[in-house]
Amino acid sequence: AEAPVAAFERRVLRSAAPHHYLRVRLELPDGGARPNAAQFKQLVVSALRELHGEVGAALPVDLLTYEEKTLSAILRVISSGLVKLWSALTLLGFYQNRRCAFRVLQTSPFLLALSGNSRELVL
Repeated sequence: AEAPVAAFERRVLRSAAPHHYLRVRLELPDGGARPNAAQFKQLVVSALRELHGEVGAALPVDLLTYEEKTLSAILRVISSGLVKLWSALTLLGFYQNRRCAFRVLQTSPFLLALSGNSRELVL
């Protein structure tokens, strides 16, 4: 009798969370005019459109918080669009014909996880 052949089954586990949250900061090295919340959201949508076309621009992204003073924001995106959003933000290089860069500071499927950063904890 022959030994049974071992069957290989690939399993990929994904997060069951419907959304992912990103804490991002826009860096404008030369100062100048700072975008307000509406302009910031439009910049995110235009980054998606530039890299992924109209399909990317249709990705539902919500601007939950925005601090104009620090140019930082918390964005919410459906989990299946996380990679598209992150790549579009990373590759964006200009805002109003000025150099800029998005920095993704934190990401999590849980909004509460973005409320604090253990690396900035002061005891």
